[in-house]
Amino acid sequence: MKKLPKTNRDNWGNASENVSRTGHRQLPPLNAVRAFEAAARRGGFQAAGAELNVSANAVGRLVKVLEDWLGVALFKRLSRGVVVTEVGRNYLARVEALFDQLAEVTSDLQQREDADILTISASPSFVARWLIPRLGRLTERYPNLDVRLLTSASLTNFAHERVDVAIRHASGVEDGLRRDVLLREGFYPVCSPALPARAGELRRLSDLARHVLLHNELPASISDQLDWARWLIAVGARGIDAQRGLRFSYSYLSLQAAAAGQGIALASSAFIGDDLTTGRLIRPFGELSVKGPYGFFIVSPPATADREKVAAFRNWALEEASNA
Repeated sequence: MKKLPKTNRDNWGNASENVSRTGHRQLPPLNAVRAFEAAARRGGFQAAGAELNVSANAVGRLVKVLEDWLGVALFKRLSRGVVVTEVGRNYLARVEALFDQLAEVTSDLQQREDADILTISASPSFVARWLIPRLGRLTERYPNLDVRLLTSASLTNFAHERVDVAIRHASGVEDGLRRDVLLREGFYPVCSPALPARAGELRRLSDLARHVLLHNELPASISDQLDWARWLIAVGARGIDAQRGLRFSYSYLSLQAAAAGQGIALASSAFIGDDLTTGRLIRPFGELSVKGPYGFFIVSPPATADREKVAAFRNWALEEASNA
């Protein structure tokens, strides 16, 4: 085995510690191989360092360790960067194939370990306002199913995240995934039943001008979602400043503020059922509602959509939505 030169740790540990021999199997320093693969694929040490969360100098040192260990030059060092040599390109092709195999084997193992764990990804508001109040009925029906909830405002990347099923808020899903419509939305004002007596009556839409409006900060990806301004236009209400009031990052927070008597929230029908049933919130304008442009979809990759645990959740959730 070739003797490795000394190298700084720089958050990676000593590269020489990764040289191992098992029987006749001789492996190069694996952190150095990883640094080489990233640098060759990304076209430089700087980009590789950003990907691996280390400095460009650390990547360069690790690549040099690998070159010394192999006894070949993997990069040409130029004044404005580095270029992969022909030997480096050939080595990269083999290394990438091995990394792909390692990733596949690891994913298979994780899936077997997670066979009885259902991982669900959804927005914080959906988890807090729709899913959590119903989880007891899911676990009662499937007592051997362990549920893991992830909250995220971003779309799930099923190829890189350990997620079985996601709930997406969208007008549609056109990325090759299986989708099932869970809920369609209507929007209407809600408030604490004590608010009219304390802050003024709410008999006509014009009365909204004297009350605090509670807003949800909408992400750019759903900029055409109904907000107070669009809702008031849709119902023909005029003379109301739709921009004033309090703003919240998630709709479940604006509903909580409404229940606390802080103002009037514009509620999605997907998030409000339990509060109306218990009387925690009321609809001051009766059945007046405006249909929203989006819905909630149960989403999963076609390859795993019919797995027992995914199908069980989908069937349960659709039943819950139909009974609401």
